[in-house]
Amino acid sequence: MQYLLLIHEDEKQMQGVTPEQNGARLAAYGAYMKAVADAGVGKGGQRLHPSSTATTVRVKNGKTSVVNGPYAEIKEQLGGYILIDAPDLDSAISWAARCPGAEYGAMEVRPIWQM
Repeated sequence: MQYLLLIHEDEKQMQGVTPEQNGARLAAYGAYMKAVADAGVGKGGQRLHPSSTATTVRVKNGKTSVVNGPYAEIKEQLGGYILIDAPDLDSAISWAARCPGAEYGAMEVRPIWQM
């Protein structure tokens, strides 16, 4: 079954890290993504631009509303995602716990609804 691992982190905290801390973090993500690939569970994943670059679109009563920036002020923002193919939820949770994002924020594990 496929699961989407959503990486939620505090963008403001991320902006305050030193270049050395950022380098270590990127290295940790590189090692994690290699482990995901080597295990054959990785199906994709990307880092996202900050939530300030987001555009929120809604349609109500046939009228489209477009708002620039994040929809809601929250402590942690969606910073990236990893799509994996795991045998069960316990395995997906195990992969989420190994992700560096779990150390700095929260990992949301969502099963993909096959259509």
